[in-house]
Amino acid sequence: MGPLQGVKVIEIAGIGPGPFCCMMLADMGAEVLRVDRNDSVELGIVMEPRFNVLNRGRRSVGVNLKTPEGVAAVKRLIASADALVEGFRPGVMERLGLGPEACLAVNPKLVFGRMTGFGQEGPLARAAGHDINYIALTGALHSIGRKDGGPVPPLNLVGDFGGGAMYLAFGIVCALLEAQKSGKGQVVDAAIVDGAASLLTFAYGLMRAGLWKDERGENALDSGAPWYDVYETSDHKHISIGAIEGRFYQDLLRRLGLDGEDLPQQLERSGWPALRARLREVFLTKTRDEWSELLEGTDVCFAPVLALEEAPEHPHAVARGNYVTVAGIRQPGPAPRFSRTKPEVGCPPPEAGQHTEAALRDWGFSPAEIAELRAAAAIA
Repeated sequence: MGPLQGVKVIEIAGIGPGPFCCMMLADMGAEVLRVDRNDSVELGIVMEPRFNVLNRGRRSVGVNLKTPEGVAAVKRLIASADALVEGFRPGVMERLGLGPEACLAVNPKLVFGRMTGFGQEGPLARAAGHDINYIALTGALHSIGRKDGGPVPPLNLVGDFGGGAMYLAFGIVCALLEAQKSGKGQVVDAAIVDGAASLLTFAYGLMRAGLWKDERGENALDSGAPWYDVYETSDHKHISIGAIEGRFYQDLLRRLGLDGEDLPQQLERSGWPALRARLREVFLTKTRDEWSELLEGTDVCFAPVLALEEAPEHPHAVARGNYVTVAGIRQPGPAPRFSRTKPEVGCPPPEAGQHTEAALRDWGFSPAEIAELRAAAAIA
């Protein structure tokens, strides 16, 4: 039912941002066929397939890409696909015989999505790296953390998933729309350093305007401002406050009983330490849940800081159905939402090569051809 129903995607198995991108496409209704290795090499963290929720919503074929028969089989799949996603270092797909030139020769309308950390060219293009390295290079890691501490890695949300997978998914859909008009495919070069830098566009604008300091914990949105921060409560949990606008800030003071006190002005930077100390003192007088009962749903811009296990139980998440259970595993559901073409999780994460024979049949291979591939050790 999703908006990408009818779109066919080949995913060359990888880790992190590539699978997340393909999960997004599958959630939106695309038919994604994951090409897994059929040897013993493990990709990423080893766990039961049902827990590897980034692989949900698609089937898996096991193919030996080190055999000419395996490569030929993947090219045949590509011939009837709309897009391909791969996340190897630059040059690996070319060495396998599955680079953009070879694949576009088979299917001129193919959108060839490439997911890397540093991009397809440049001094670091072939260097190994992970999320923390990519966001370090863009200034994002430097900007996250408190004034009196070092940079804090924001999980792998800013690089792998935000600056990587989501930009690749966006690029693929853009290229698919363009291919409908031109009849031509193209390569989408999605580098995490590019996407993470793009996410900082707002900060660069503020910095050039003189409204943002290139130092941690000195700005309105990075824990510098006392009215946009996290505070501990009496039960050693935390709440968040984001009262940026003047009227919201005044509402916060009123509800905290501070509107009659002689406090520094909201935008008076020299008074921020004193204001923060007073807010910290007040928030320590109640538990997190007591503050939620008093402030949640008001215009002070408040939310309790919930743990991962708590978030699905929040009434707002329950009302919106933000979480789904697939194969007994609770996990975030598809996003965003559509008024007609409702996205959904099609199936649980597969075991590597679980659907090899059935998927190949559905993609046009005869039983005899499948038997030949198996005899050549080209498929699982």
